[in-house]
Amino acid sequence: MQTLNVKHELIRWALERSGRSVEGLARQFPKLGKWKSGEAQPTLKQLEALAKKTWTPLGYFFLPEPPQEKLPIPDFRTVSDRPVGSASPNLIDSLHTMQRRQTWMRDYLVDCGHAPLSFIASANLREAPAAVAQRIRQVIGTVDGWASHHGTWSDALRHLREAIEEAGILVVINGVVGNDTHRKLDTEEFRGFVLMDSYAPLIFVNGSDAKSAQMFTLAHELAHLWVGESALFNLSNLEPSEFAVEQFCNKVAAEFLVPAREFEAYWPQAIQDAEPFQTIARHFKVSPIVAARRAQDLGLIQQAEFLTFFRSYQEDERRKAARVSGGGNFYQTQNVRLGKRFARAVALAAKEGRLLYRDAYRLTDLHGATFDKYAKTLEAN
Repeated sequence: MQTLNVKHELIRWALERSGRSVEGLARQFPKLGKWKSGEAQPTLKQLEALAKKTWTPLGYFFLPEPPQEKLPIPDFRTVSDRPVGSASPNLIDSLHTMQRRQTWMRDYLVDCGHAPLSFIASANLREAPAAVAQRIRQVIGTVDGWASHHGTWSDALRHLREAIEEAGILVVINGVVGNDTHRKLDTEEFRGFVLMDSYAPLIFVNGSDAKSAQMFTLAHELAHLWVGESALFNLSNLEPSEFAVEQFCNKVAAEFLVPAREFEAYWPQAIQDAEPFQTIARHFKVSPIVAARRAQDLGLIQQAEFLTFFRSYQEDERRKAARVSGGGNFYQTQNVRLGKRFARAVALAAKEGRLLYRDAYRLTDLHGATFDKYAKTLEAN
């Protein structure tokens, strides 16, 4: 059987990039160790299978050396245990998928005669974060105390997501790559990103995160749209970012979710409880960490008290470890994974003959009868 001349450095790079190991893939590829060392070579069929298992474009294996993959948007993640700028195949594939969807949606809106969104890039870093947060609330249509009117974080998050989409922004919340439940997105790597465009701006939130944390990510990425800059977001351990735009967007997000005036008015009531930060978190539908940090930023507690709570909360979260998410209704899940605004546009374009069904399947990662059934659920809602 004919083998290919593939450099062993590329085999090693593909394994490291994907986080897969020789031991973990030994059953499917008994000679993988020899491919990695250069002692043996794979056949084309074996290489295609390895490319699929490591989420590596097949053509990469024929390059003279491992490629230097660059993220297509500015990387404002804080430094953690991985080098700045490194990205997993899961993150890269999610980014590229969202870019393809955004490009299609932009062309579709332009063809339909839509006007660009006036609020995109309408703010600058010299403005008061509270003023920008207020303008965002006006566009989104949220009123003072809106979060406290919802019984759960899920309800509040759904309300905010739908309000943002109503304003013309694509919102995707997904904890896996597409619909592949074997490719879970890592919150340690990123919490979200935003893709700028005046017609089809897109916010992506890592759905593996807690609902309360997703609220802050969504608000942070909203602020990026007003500033007018695409970005990849992490905010590891709530550490202050070295980037001025991130500092500004964090302040806008905090003011949007937890307005200083409302927070200070609620503070005397909250501190009567044994766990004031959890009480505040439930009221504003944010994480307890955001609640505690907001109290520090407003001078209501000292940094030492925040750090004590932060370490205790992190330890509690580590004990809880494996949070299990229910399967839920597949078609309802697509409203979140695709975003209703985008999904409705694709379904309508396919129905009207403006988009081939083959291309609609590729854009949504839904095929045949599954796509048809989902399109009908969109018409019913």
